Amino acid sequence: MAERGEHTINEILSQPLTWKDALEAYRLRKSSIEALWQRQTIDQVIFTGCGSTHYLSMTAAALFQSLTGVPSQARPASELIIFPGLVFAPKSQSMLVAISRSGETTETVEAVQVFRTRTNGPVIAITCYGDSKLASEADVALVAAAAHEKSIAQTRSFTSMTVLSEALAGHLAGHDDQQVLDQLPTWGERLLRMHQSIAQEIGEDKTLERYFFLGSGQLYGIACEAMLKMKEMSLAYSEAYHPLEFRHGPMSMVNEQTLVVGLLSDEGLQHETAVLEQMQNLGARILAISERDDLPLPVDSLNGIYLKSGLPEWVRTVLYLPTLQLMAYHRAMARGLNPDKPTNLDAVVRLEAFER
Repeated sequence: MAERGEHTINEILSQPLTWKDALEAYRLRKSSIEALWQRQTIDQVIFTGCGSTHYLSMTAAALFQSLTGVPSQARPASELIIFPGLVFAPKSQSMLVAISRSGETTETVEAVQVFRTRTNGPVIAITCYGDSKLASEADVALVAAAAHEKSIAQTRSFTSMTVLSEALAGHLAGHDDQQVLDQLPTWGERLLRMHQSIAQEIGEDKTLERYFFLGSGQLYGIACEAMLKMKEMSLAYSEAYHPLEFRHGPMSMVNEQTLVVGLLSDEGLQHETAVLEQMQNLGARILAISERDDLPLPVDSLNGIYLKSGLPEWVRTVLYLPTLQLMAYHRAMARGLNPDKPTNLDAVVRLEAFER
């Protein structure tokens, strides 16, 4: 029998290897993706998923639109089923990117079927199981087969599928520099090694009772996933917001038992660091994750994770998450919980109401 938390920690620390496998898997599907993309003019891309993969969709849509210029949106799969008129633009030629770790999530599979009734556009699946129902429903399946997990909470599956979405966006935007993407496993391994101690120290700090994760642009989906990991694994109070939105009400929750994590972007750096400084002045503990290490913040009380990767922002997006996964793991372990088996959750959600 596995020790408490054994699967989760192994899956977090193995992410660099699964990223390498995901990039190789994408290389094998490049020609199929190109043929699908060139088959017709796409004027809207819809990314969909549930739970963690909905948050992944948010990041993937932001990356795809910023790189390709093609309007892209992220919607929970249930929205495509229940409110299709709010998702599908009239007379638009859409492509659907459906994301599911198992490839068996009821709403996501059903969303593909609804999409097929609305348009003749292509469907790309991003999953960890090539023999899944979702993969069989798609025109092309991008499969992170090495990222299977024994834990219920997604860690390496989420980041490996994020790497696939980055490769997809970069490829179709013409930023097809595989050598840049191939640096991700090395950087992931380095960051996990360098920042395990800060993740453990914060995770085991029992004075912290509230966790807020702030991210803009493509990092908002990453912030949401960090929030979900803290909730799932440790049952802690955690929320995610856009940094500047945090001032509009949520900051009333900030006190000395609060951790505010800023996932700092290149374009929003000045505004985002100003929010962190304000929260610090209100008594919160601050953790900044940034490419740069010369932040305009008081360094005496600042905890910082500095990537210093030199990678383009669209590539390094995935690097913001592993340390936060570790933090949630250590918080769960410190509370005597088993992060392998979060309360009330199952690995696959199947809903009879949507089954055909």
